[in-house]
Amino acid sequence: MLARVQPLLSFASCLQLRNKVMTDATLREAGTLLRDACKEAGVPFIINDDAALALELGADGVHLGEHDGGIASARRLLGGDVIIGASCYDDIERARTLVAQGADYIAFGAFFPSPTKPHARRASIELLRDSANLGVPRVAIGGITPDNAGSLVAAGADLVAVISGVFDASDPIAAARAYLSLFRHTLPENDKYA
Repeated sequence: MLARVQPLLSFASCLQLRNKVMTDATLREAGTLLRDACKEAGVPFIINDDAALALELGADGVHLGEHDGGIASARRLLGGDVIIGASCYDDIERARTLVAQGADYIAFGAFFPSPTKPHARRASIELLRDSANLGVPRVAIGGITPDNAGSLVAAGADLVAVISGVFDASDPIAAARAYLSLFRHTLPENDKYA
């Protein structure tokens, strides 16, 4: 896994460890390796769903779904300097509530059919426009490819979360570059990937 991820870290804004099928021991081992690789690359490392594991691994943050505990309890456990993000699915009111509770970013989706979560709730692109005044970064998730991500960025997505769009691509580096090019207007002119 690390061999597939490491060359892509230079294209990432952050890396989230999300794996629903690994054993606890394997998840901890993978988390340790990824945490170290992220630290070396200067990329924040986020654990999905599990604030206790984020604390144990010394991750930079945690991403919480609707059944993963609240923002306040994660903040008490992890401290004030960690990144806490939250899934808002297709619900702008949930997003407002979570931002008020201290979420550092919010995620909406799935915007497109996703092979990772085929039964995920679908979000409309208007959520990105309607959430512009929330004051935190907005992440678009779900079935995002280099071909369809542009509409999400144009609607206001600050970040896109991808799995299969990179790892199932015939050329993962080219796919990562394609995503990054959508954010070119936010990159310094001398950025080596622009």
